[in-house]
Amino acid sequence: MFPARVPTAAPLALALLSLSGCSSHWGCTDTTAERGQAGVRVQVVDTSGRPVGVTAEVLDWRLEPHPQVPANGDQVHFHYRFNGADETDGPAVDACAVDKERVALICQRIYSSEAFGPGGDHTGDHWLAVEHPEQVAGVLLIPNDQSYDRRTCEQDIKDGGGAHPPEPAGVGDQL
Repeated sequence: MFPARVPTAAPLALALLSLSGCSSHWGCTDTTAERGQAGVRVQVVDTSGRPVGVTAEVLDWRLEPHPQVPANGDQVHFHYRFNGADETDGPAVDACAVDKERVALICQRIYSSEAFGPGGDHTGDHWLAVEHPEQVAGVLLIPNDQSYDRRTCEQDIKDGGGAHPPEPAGVGDQL
């Protein structure tokens, strides 16, 4: 009688393993958002492209030596503001110094939580150390919120997956 029970127990065991998340690629999928149009003033969007109720803008920029390392020559110093951001936990966007063709010379992430100007107006400043400062024609922001990037299916098959921000912009990217 024992051999007759094995075939009926095996499908049950496999079903339990599948339901517990131990099966191979148990419905885990990853998607990557498309990079939004960069600009001086952008409406920040989530991974599905919906506005999050925050705008980010470059207020001004200039080339000047950084006061802590003046020997390194001119760097891009810019001021920015996040409008509508939460006091402690808000979005982050990539800021890029670009040439006249809107090709990125350098990009770095700026966080709304680090922008705390006088009176709580969510302003801040940042420095971008470009290799050839004479090529800089402006500073642009990419609207995609980069503040939260969940684990991928490859990193965690059970709890990973879902929508992810686009890859950060890098040197040479056309914005």
